[in-house]
Order: sequence, then structure tokens, then C-alpha cells
Amino acid sequence: MQVAISIRGATKSYDGKSVLQGIDLEIHSGEIFAILGPNGAGKTTLVEILEGYRNRDGGEISVLGSDPDKGSLEWRNRIGIVLQSASDAGDLTVTEVVENFAHYYSKPRTPGTVIDQVGLREKAASKVSTLSGGQRRRLDVALGIIGSPEILFLDEPTTGFDPEARREFWGLIRRLRDEGTTILLTTHYLDEAEELADRVAVLVAGRISEIARPSELGGRNRKGALISWSDASGDHLEESTRPTEFIATLSATFEGEIPNLQVRRPTLEDIYLEMIEGQA
Repeated sequence: MQVAISIRGATKSYDGKSVLQGIDLEIHSGEIFAILGPNGAGKTTLVEILEGYRNRDGGEISVLGSDPDKGSLEWRNRIGIVLQSASDAGDLTVTEVVENFAHYYSKPRTPGTVIDQVGLREKAASKVSTLSGGQRRRLDVALGIIGSPEILFLDEPTTGFDPEARREFWGLIRRLRDEGTTILLTTHYLDEAEELADRVAVLVAGRISEIARPSELGGRNRKGALISWSDASGDHLEESTRPTEFIATLSATFEGEIPNLQVRRPTLEDIYLEMIEGQA
């Protein structure tokens, strides 16, 4: 696979405190890659280094074949960024802001189409200062994708979105991926990472703990299912790697339905919390 982002031994310290401690990572062209980790783990620092907003102390980094420390205007024309902070330009309308940003790029998307894609058509003529927090976040996303970027950096992109808006946004991200855009995502929403990411990396105390598919992280695909039920003696809980067989055997001891039967497999959140225990 073609490599869009390559990181070898990246380090960063602030006031003598190590924030990134030798990060090694490759992100493939056209994949959605999520970075997970507790606050203070170094996620935002790493992403800002990749975007060229912050210098690293050591290591080698290539983003679209260029060192982001030396990123040219031509290189910046190829990336899109959605930062954590909300957009400004409160006196301009949504359409004016998006049209203005479109002029910064050589191959921009159509502003009206982008406004529709992020769900701001009804607010197109409204001033930015009148938007809600979630609507401002949608505008941030619009500005991130207006330039038809080859790589899109998304730092907590759906903060302030309601559930319906988040799912609409997920659809947009999948479409961008299908068009060939490489997407690097940081998020605290584990369901978002599981829904979108081809692979995830867990960053803990400045080091990558593991890189895997969401379904395989921390051996999740090999862990047993938790089966709970009740009977006259009380509540019961059993872990089994063969839950169907276990339930069939259990069912034979009951006449009819098994009281309070539940089967639960480990979620991505379960695995993630185990991995960062003591670090959050």
C-alpha cells in the first residue's frame, strides 16, 4: 500500500517533560486512521506536528512525501485541517466564509455543495456569530474539506454534534475515504472510532501502546463473551469463547426462556479502558 504519512522515532518535550517518546507509525493512502488516548497522552501534539504547526524535537516524518517542518504552500494546498477550536469570522455569513476559503486552494470543491454536505444549507445566509456550537463545528468541517484535500486531519471533529448530525458526518467521512482521501482522526468517542476507522492507534503517555483494527485491538476478537442469567439461586455470570454451545447447554436446564439472559462481547470501549488504566 502507498504510504501517506510516515513517522520514525518522533519525539517532543515541553519544559523538560517528554510528551512524545519515539513514535513510529505509518498511515496508508486512502484509509481512515484514528488516534485514541486519554487527555495529555500527546494526541494533539502529534497531529499538530504532522500538520506543520509545531516542530518536533527528533525523528523523521513524511506527510505526502514532504517534511511538515518545511511544508511549502503547494504542500499545504494538499491537506485539510479541522482544529479543536471553533471558527471565527463572526461578521461574515456561512456562505461568505466558505467561498473565501475556497479561493485559497487550487482545486476547491463547490462551496454550496460543501455547505450542503455538512448540513448548513438552512444557515447559509446566517452570520457565523449567530450559529450554535454544533453549527460552528460543522462550519469548521466545511473549511477543512473545501480544498479537496488528499489528507484530512480531524481533531475531535464531532464535538457539539447531536446524534443525528454525528451519523450524517460519518457518512460524509466515508464518502471522502471512498474518493481516495486519507483521514487522520482523533476522537474521544469510541463508537466513532469503531464506526469509521480502518485502524486505530492507542497513545498512552507519549508512546503508542498498540496499532490494530478496531475489532482486533487488545485481542478483542479472541476474548470470550460474557453470559449472564438468573435462576432461583440468584444471578450468574460466565465467560465463554463458545457462547452458542454454552447457552444450548444452559437452556436444557430451563423450561422455556432463560430468565434475564444477556450475551455481551467486549466493546472497543472495554478494551480501550483496560489499555489506559491508570493513565487517564
